[in-house]
Amino acid sequence: MVSTAFEPAQVDYLAILPLLIVFGAAIIGVLIEAFAPRERRHVVQTTLAVVALLAAFAAVVVAVDHQGYTMGLAGDGGRHLFALTVDGPALFMQGALVLMGVLGVLTMSERLGGVGPDAFTPSGASTPGSTVESAATRAGAVTTEVFPLTLFAVAGMMLFPTANDLIGMFVALEVLSLPLYILTGLARRRRLLSQEASLKYFLLGAFSSAFFLFGTALLYGYAGSVYFADISAAIASGPLALNGLLVPGAFLVLVGLLFKVGAVPFHAWTPDVYQGAPTPVTGFMAAATKAAAFGAILRLAYVGLDTARWEWTNAVVIIAFLTMVVGAVLSVTQTDIKRLLAYSSIAHAGFILVGVLAFDRKGISAVLFYLVAYGFATIAAFGIVNLVRQNGTEATHLSQWAGLGKRHPVVAAAFAFLMLAFAGIPLTSGFVSKFAVFSAAIGTGGATGTVLAVVGVVCSAITVFVYARVIVLMFFSDPPSDSTATGTPGAVGSGPVAVVTPSVGTTFAIAVGTMITLALGVLPSALLDLADRASQFVR
Repeated sequence: MVSTAFEPAQVDYLAILPLLIVFGAAIIGVLIEAFAPRERRHVVQTTLAVVALLAAFAAVVVAVDHQGYTMGLAGDGGRHLFALTVDGPALFMQGALVLMGVLGVLTMSERLGGVGPDAFTPSGASTPGSTVESAATRAGAVTTEVFPLTLFAVAGMMLFPTANDLIGMFVALEVLSLPLYILTGLARRRRLLSQEASLKYFLLGAFSSAFFLFGTALLYGYAGSVYFADISAAIASGPLALNGLLVPGAFLVLVGLLFKVGAVPFHAWTPDVYQGAPTPVTGFMAAATKAAAFGAILRLAYVGLDTARWEWTNAVVIIAFLTMVVGAVLSVTQTDIKRLLAYSSIAHAGFILVGVLAFDRKGISAVLFYLVAYGFATIAAFGIVNLVRQNGTEATHLSQWAGLGKRHPVVAAAFAFLMLAFAGIPLTSGFVSKFAVFSAAIGTGGATGTVLAVVGVVCSAITVFVYARVIVLMFFSDPPSDSTATGTPGAVGSGPVAVVTPSVGTTFAIAVGTMITLALGVLPSALLDLADRASQFVR
């Protein structure tokens, strides 16, 4: 006889405190938009976002002693019906995400010497160039709603790698995605390009969500449950009559996740969105979204689909191979710095997939380290791109960066160092990251892992040329004259290209990102050890 007694859900509030803090701050930010005076919103919203994210990081440290399942019931017959799993990989990713969020918020608060955050339009709902937008500019309107939107996105990212079932993972996917769709379309300059990028991101994101849901339905039909432990157990018991649902379901769910990391052939949105979005949003999205999505991929691959590894691994191997090759080769042809970094991020997604496919704790720790190293370097790099301007507009065409090192040596040197990190040059975090994932693949991935590692090294060599070209352009080329800049395709205006004096927030974000990139290249052992200790999933 089934008991009808009410059983309250088991919730460890200290374990989910980081999520509660960020979600609560996002809701408070919405209320500030409704009630705070316009002239005070920018300072209040920025302060709220930074303080909330730092408080969430402190809560992550506290949650280390509260690992396990939470927000659910123990269920009947030993089944664990919990929505969230707070374990080492989840807490590691949450800590990294909130710190990346701090740097992302600081770069978004950049005013570029004006009265409002220059990267964002004062009237996102108006037609680009319309009288409504002009009136909003004259009135001093400021798009401070970007800060609560960013907090909602961070909260969804924090939820993503902790979800213990496919439905919870889908909810997290949408919570992190919807704010990013909006943020992508809020650029102050090149508004049509920004809105086009937002539309592309939304439509392709909707397709990826549909793939994820279709795959969820197939896996539910196969296992009779959406919980990862139940799916893994069902695969191990082998209901042969339903095997036709397993592989398509697993692949479709992975498609939804691989879209978020920009893996080939699900990468078509990446260059256009990176180019069209406000540059601070691009940096935040490139770093944090990739980290959150790979955290979810690790949980799905190592907890939910681990017992069916041999049935879906070959498809992901092909995707990893294509992602590295396409990202590296197409980055050579780019003439826009944001599109170049977009294809660079695609190549990096392929390198990280090599670590995922190692199927070992060493691979997990390498992926966790790589995500942190890449994330902080990326936010710093896009923070610098946001400062390089010509006539008030971002100077993103490569020809506009010629001679930048002669006029602004400190900024150019910082950017050159970050390019070396992306290339994987020794004494940078990029070298340690690539060495970690490739050595994990060779050590535990067998012949396939060795082949992927060799391909990764070759693709890394190709990208070295791309990054070296930017460095040579900055330090060993003459600055373009006004007439040259005017006649260059993609160059804007006829004024000089200059680096705007950054605010304290942007300076801090760039400096911290650059110093972490150096520190993880020179002394990586502390973070590597932390990643190794955090590489065990709760099952």
